[in-house]
Amino acid sequence: MIKVKDLGKLVTTQEGELNILRDITFDIAKGESVAVTGESGSGKSTLLSLLAGLDQPSAGSITIDDQLLADLDEDGLAAFRAQRVGFVFQSFHLLASLTALENVMLPLDLAGESDAKQQANILLNQVGLKERVTHYPKQLSGGEQQRVAIARAFASNPSILFADEPTGNLDSKTGKTVADLLFKLNKERETTLVLVTHDEKLALRCDHQLILEAGRLIEDKVLVNA
Repeated sequence: MIKVKDLGKLVTTQEGELNILRDITFDIAKGESVAVTGESGSGKSTLLSLLAGLDQPSAGSITIDDQLLADLDEDGLAAFRAQRVGFVFQSFHLLASLTALENVMLPLDLAGESDAKQQANILLNQVGLKERVTHYPKQLSGGEQQRVAIARAFASNPSILFADEPTGNLDSKTGKTVADLLFKLNKERETTLVLVTHDEKLALRCDHQLILEAGRLIEDKVLVNA
């Protein structure tokens, strides 16, 4: 469960103080898929960063699995992310000097998993890249790179997956293939999915939709396919 109460984010600019987020309150149940939507500048990516513990709120609180994030120091937040959180970004963020297999092995190696290579091979097979494990990112298409990124995100078996515009750099056909994979793995692993997207069709595949406007939550709706 993710519980967000009266969340706010205030930053200081040359023009003065700017409220990026104001008075945001919502709950997400374990295993739900939630789309965060809104116009550019509405605060979607900022909200995702706060939920993931990558940034600190100016007001309010975030509680995940009964853990108040504000009670964790930097080491505690890093451990929280390593143990419970997976990330998928629009720009893939693969390491160019590592093969697909090595990119997926990285979080497993960092966690001290003795069978990192075996687990990474299984994940790459699940995302349809069994024949591409020795290829480097520059040798892969955009869709293949995003599939590697998804495999890496699921490598640590996270309880929560944060995805920021995961299909934003892909054509519509490839984007749908990647989205299908994301939802398939999400259901199989019972992961809570929080997805920032401009794609309304992708948003409507989720259980819930949070709609932001100018830093405020204007609607929290259950979708008909839930």
